[in-house]
Amino acid sequence: MKYLEDAALSRLNAFLGHVNVGDYVIHGQLDAYSCKLAGIDKKLSKSLDAEVVTMMASSPSALSVSPVGPLTDSSSRKTLIYLILTLNHTYPDYDFSALRGHHFTKEDQNPGVLKVKQDIDSLLLESGKVYEQTLGAGGVGLSAELWQAVDEVIGLVDCDVYTYRAVAEGDPFTDEANLWSFNYFFYSKKLKRILYFSCRAVSKTAEEDSDEGYDDVPYNGGMEDSFVDGMDMDEEMY
Repeated sequence: MKYLEDAALSRLNAFLGHVNVGDYVIHGQLDAYSCKLAGIDKKLSKSLDAEVVTMMASSPSALSVSPVGPLTDSSSRKTLIYLILTLNHTYPDYDFSALRGHHFTKEDQNPGVLKVKQDIDSLLLESGKVYEQTLGAGGVGLSAELWQAVDEVIGLVDCDVYTYRAVAEGDPFTDEANLWSFNYFFYSKKLKRILYFSCRAVSKTAEEDSDEGYDDVPYNGGMEDSFVDGMDMDEEMY
């Protein structure tokens, strides 16, 4: 998939990347991608699709229903592939290739997006207060700016919303320091895009303990690992 640059999302990411709200720190990100696959992603897509087709031959009933749709349908397998590739590119230190349809949940159409927005706004309430005191002072609030930016990129009316149910040990959402976390995939078949929105609330005590662990680590020249790489997405999966 191709990473889509967007000024409004970049502005939000600059704020949400690290928000000190008192007892904990928020780490959030919003990334948009086109669902055009190429290169390694395309090869992985074909490989995953072939695996699913093979599984269907031995157990067709087990794959006839899933949160992304019946995996007997190629479009449902594509959706699954897009979700997996999005995670792989967002978290390059992890491999989500073994995930299957049951590892994801699709939000109900009713209330659907509205409920997701309400849930996110509730969790980001304290962040919104910080935003008003800094970047948003005298302007639009965090919630209004956030959802306007998301809508302009993905078209909320026409998108399906999925979430990944973290289950694997060592996966970024199962860290013990996380007080809470969420991750949502806003997928527009019409625009052939995915907007991924994730957020973690990390205990400040845990963060400070982690920082102390680096006191004796030699300086590495100021280099940092990139949290988001460019993305290439392919067309088939489950």
